[in-house]
Amino acid sequence: MKIRAIILAGGEGARLSVLTAKRAKPAVPFGGKYRIIDFPLSNCVNSNIFDVMVLAQYRHQSLIEHIGVGAPWDLNRDFTGGIRIMTPYTARAEADWFEGTADAVQQNFSFIKRGDPDLILILSGDHIYTMDYGEMIAFHQEQLAELTLATVSVPLEQASRFGILTVDTKYRVRSFVEKPKNPTSNLANMGVYLFNRELLDRTLWEDHLREDSTHDFGKDILPDLIKKKKRVFSFPYTDYWMDVGTINSYWQAHMDMLSPNPPLKLYNRNWIIHTRTEERPPSRIPEGATIFASMISDGCNIQENARVESSVLSPGVMIRPGAVVRESIILTDTVIGIGAIVERAIIDKRVNVGENARIGGGIANPEIILTVIGKNTTIPAGMVVEPGAVIGTDVVASDYHGPMVKSGEILETKRQPYEI
Repeated sequence: MKIRAIILAGGEGARLSVLTAKRAKPAVPFGGKYRIIDFPLSNCVNSNIFDVMVLAQYRHQSLIEHIGVGAPWDLNRDFTGGIRIMTPYTARAEADWFEGTADAVQQNFSFIKRGDPDLILILSGDHIYTMDYGEMIAFHQEQLAELTLATVSVPLEQASRFGILTVDTKYRVRSFVEKPKNPTSNLANMGVYLFNRELLDRTLWEDHLREDSTHDFGKDILPDLIKKKKRVFSFPYTDYWMDVGTINSYWQAHMDMLSPNPPLKLYNRNWIIHTRTEERPPSRIPEGATIFASMISDGCNIQENARVESSVLSPGVMIRPGAVVRESIILTDTVIGIGAIVERAIIDKRVNVGENARIGGGIANPEIILTVIGKNTTIPAGMVVEPGAVIGTDVVASDYHGPMVKSGEILETKRQPYEI
């Protein structure tokens, strides 16, 4: 049985605000040392699937650099699978910018079917979970399925965000609606599809020829296959899964990891999440600094009288004396200045927060109002950035128009931004 995994990693990720201004959504850092795409990649190799294709599109440079030849995942193979990264190409009569998830697969299908794989496993590159795909493959074969999709139960009040299914007592899918306004079920599509190759080939081509199609798996492919009464089954998944496609869900997934009994099992030595990392010195936490319920990556420097509470710090973060960080996500090589206070904020790489600046707030407020700061930005000394404000990438002191950035305001640089 030959299985090829396809990871869809081309989404623009606009709902992640400035975090995707310079990178693809699957390349966004997560959990201190990881990138989001590390999770589906690691799920593949932990499930003994070593034939993987990544379909990239939007700002894919950082994604390509991170994956490289696939060595951290044991995917640097030439003849027995390995990893290949595919990007859109322009030809005279065919192929162009991907129009939808199904179109991305269809444009690359001549490569996908090389070597005649029996099953095609299609995965989203922006979900956080640990799943043994081998169990789903066994289920697919037992049910004599043509298509199996993984499903998870979600709170009914959140169901309108997902593709929602109904199934019979034998797990056969009877209906599917993409993001229904009034969902009648809480059984949600996880974006994990296992296709028989012949069905996928035929279905994608038929969809390609339809002028009224958006060429999307959730909106077009799945409802059509169910309508045609193909053997479509639901594989129930019961462990932790989070679609981190929004700022709030991205923040919440990090807070979930800090709970007393975290639902995401990052410390399971039998299911390692692999990633590409650079060597960093050990973290330094001197006497007098306070750390509470937080994750601190290698190379962090928490200085005297600084305080970090319920936060995740990526490698190389420096928290200077007297600074306070609460319920926040601080990405690589950011510096939080002397006496600064950061609460309920997401701060991207290489941000310099000035002395006595105040970013975010709302710890006592049950509603999550997050403040987001983009890559390579400077927050001047004494600046107040209110909860819910957004500061873009590459912003410098001269871009500010006063001592405060108000809630709901989006501040961008006046200069021509440069790419890093």
